[in-house]
Amino acid sequence: MLGNSSQQLAFDKINTILAKHSSLLDAFSEIEPIILELFDAQRMSIFQRRRQHQDLVARFKTGKATQEIKVPISPLSIAGYVALAQRPIVIADPYNKEELEGIHPRLRFADKFDKSSNFRTNNILCVPVLNAGVLLGVMQLINKQTGPFNGNDLTVAKQLTELLGNKFRYELGGTNHPFDLLLHKNQIAPAALTDLLNSTNDQRTIVQRLMSEHSIREHDIGNTLSVHYQVPYISYLPEKYHLFQNDSRLNLSYLKRNLVAVIADVHERPIVLMAEPNNAALLMEIESAMGIDSYEIAVALPNQVLQYLGEGGGSGAPGEMSEILDEISAGDDEGEDQIDEMSDDAPAVVRLVSRVLHDAKRLNASDIHVDPEKGGPTRVRMRIDGVCRDMSQIPQSHHSAVIARIKILSNLNIAEKRVPQDGKLAFRMNGQLVEVRVATIPTVAGEGVVMRILASGGAMPIDKMNLAPSNMNRLESMIRKPHGILLVVGPTGSGKTTTLHAVLGYLNTPEKKIWTAEDPVEITQAGLQQVQVSPKIGFTFANALRAFLRADPDIILIGEMRDKETAHAGIEASLTGHLVLSTLHTNSAPETITRLLDLGLDPVNFSDACVGILAQRLIRTLCKSCKQQYPASENDIAFIKRQYGESYLNEFDLPSPLMLHKADGCEECGGTGYRGRTGVHELLGMTPELRGLIYKEGSVSDMKEQAMKDGMRTLVQDAIYKVIKGDTDLAQVQIVSGAE
Repeated sequence: MLGNSSQQLAFDKINTILAKHSSLLDAFSEIEPIILELFDAQRMSIFQRRRQHQDLVARFKTGKATQEIKVPISPLSIAGYVALAQRPIVIADPYNKEELEGIHPRLRFADKFDKSSNFRTNNILCVPVLNAGVLLGVMQLINKQTGPFNGNDLTVAKQLTELLGNKFRYELGGTNHPFDLLLHKNQIAPAALTDLLNSTNDQRTIVQRLMSEHSIREHDIGNTLSVHYQVPYISYLPEKYHLFQNDSRLNLSYLKRNLVAVIADVHERPIVLMAEPNNAALLMEIESAMGIDSYEIAVALPNQVLQYLGEGGGSGAPGEMSEILDEISAGDDEGEDQIDEMSDDAPAVVRLVSRVLHDAKRLNASDIHVDPEKGGPTRVRMRIDGVCRDMSQIPQSHHSAVIARIKILSNLNIAEKRVPQDGKLAFRMNGQLVEVRVATIPTVAGEGVVMRILASGGAMPIDKMNLAPSNMNRLESMIRKPHGILLVVGPTGSGKTTTLHAVLGYLNTPEKKIWTAEDPVEITQAGLQQVQVSPKIGFTFANALRAFLRADPDIILIGEMRDKETAHAGIEASLTGHLVLSTLHTNSAPETITRLLDLGLDPVNFSDACVGILAQRLIRTLCKSCKQQYPASENDIAFIKRQYGESYLNEFDLPSPLMLHKADGCEECGGTGYRGRTGVHELLGMTPELRGLIYKEGSVSDMKEQAMKDGMRTLVQDAIYKVIKGDTDLAQVQIVSGAE
């Protein structure tokens, strides 16, 4: 180790070099040999903390290129642990597991760098780079050549990191005090800020007074905290973030007292949201209690943290769910006897079911899944834009009470738990009646429930269905015919009912009498006579259809052709001068023909009656606020040619380069890059050539080939059209096609 005068000389040299260079990376090659000589070490690294990520990055210049090493801020590496704990450590032997476990039970030495070279790490000195209490990076020194690092080395290293901290702070554009950026932007006078900070230490009060007395917006205050603490700012966004659920739920009062919430984004990535993210001791406690290795850290205003925790969050706050679950958990301590006899309409359970229903409607979910798990808590999931998302967990002890509450609302038998049951419930939200179809199914872990939120309101206009122009023209000509049968086919939840009501909305004029038989009636339209069928009392689709024929109809909608009897009745109705619309569960338009013939329909009657078959699926659409344009790669173009068919590609006047769009993610779409769904369609029209194939009961492939000659484009081809149009991306086409 060099003497004190040598130390001072080294520090003076480092200061001069830092002042001369605009960035630490540029200065590193010059200061590295000075620091190595100062500590008599073989190697060193300076890791910078990346503001938008929960990790550290060390950059090295090798010639003109720059190499990067990234490590997470976690105990899975020594630099990561020092950043997490914000305290220096000296390690005599990084390969000694007992020494590492003595510092932290999960501390590990990342030896992959040793393994990839002939180098061996013998000892380490690792010190956090801090400025104004904020972590900016980590300095790591390796292999002191005259024995292990000592206390004197630690003292000198702290002085050096303080010096580097000033450089880091300058380079990253940070501030010395939490509200300095407000001063810089002239949003508050220095004297006013000083008076405010001197009058109170309570951050909630400071933030409230900044907003009320100085008219500073929440976003501006959040941004100044983000710049100071060097972490992202997250405001209260209940549609993008929800409380993180895992086996170890932290005490709610502890979280409120410390102004910290553990939230998760749509991908279930945990984020520790703190009012003061530089509180390393609190962060370590949270990390230990949650048992999570990988997470991000973000800052929020105190009132926003409390909103996530259910305080002052309003009627739609996801935090309210946490409060209800906390109340239920507190009741668990009262003993098993109390739980068994707990009333089904206990206030917490009533509010819990109500909250789940309201959250689902607010988030525009199509289905709610209440899934029991053997020996664990019940999961509540919601399907949003066709994708299931975990929303919350219910303690196992209250599963039966929650199911019973749902059954009571649906008028089902709460005593019968052995067989599936179906029912309906309704609730009001913002004055609007919302209807929900309920199905209970017994599983080995207990009764599961799936609730389908029925579409409410009027029909979608046909021009909003996003049909390709050729499909729109052909469909309009089909439904203008005075009689025949039009089928809309696809799996459950593919938008068949929405499409049929869009067609009816187009046809619904005063001179037309329209009858519909549905189960259930989801969409209502003025001018339609809509009937709810009830198979339980023998009022089936076939019975409704026969009744309609005596009621002078022009157009008839039959909810579904479930059996041979309904299919026969529909064909007969279309042949006797009526336009019949119906649905069927098949995968494609040509397959529908063979499916109906298999039901025993006469090929001649069916081919004469059928005017068209529209197959459809729903795919996710890109968020309009954040979708990004990019030039298509050779692989993208090859995929498009393969899926659309090179012989049909001349239908598009493809530019060069072809510009496509991809998902990015923003606050509007909850970080997914997608928002909403649209239909992809396959419209088969009946022609003399196709009728000839049906008479002969030809194969599906032959009928598909003929239909494409007649103008049909497949679901995958329509999906490709929507990609070129900019509605969606190639990933969604792969879901439809099942191709890579």
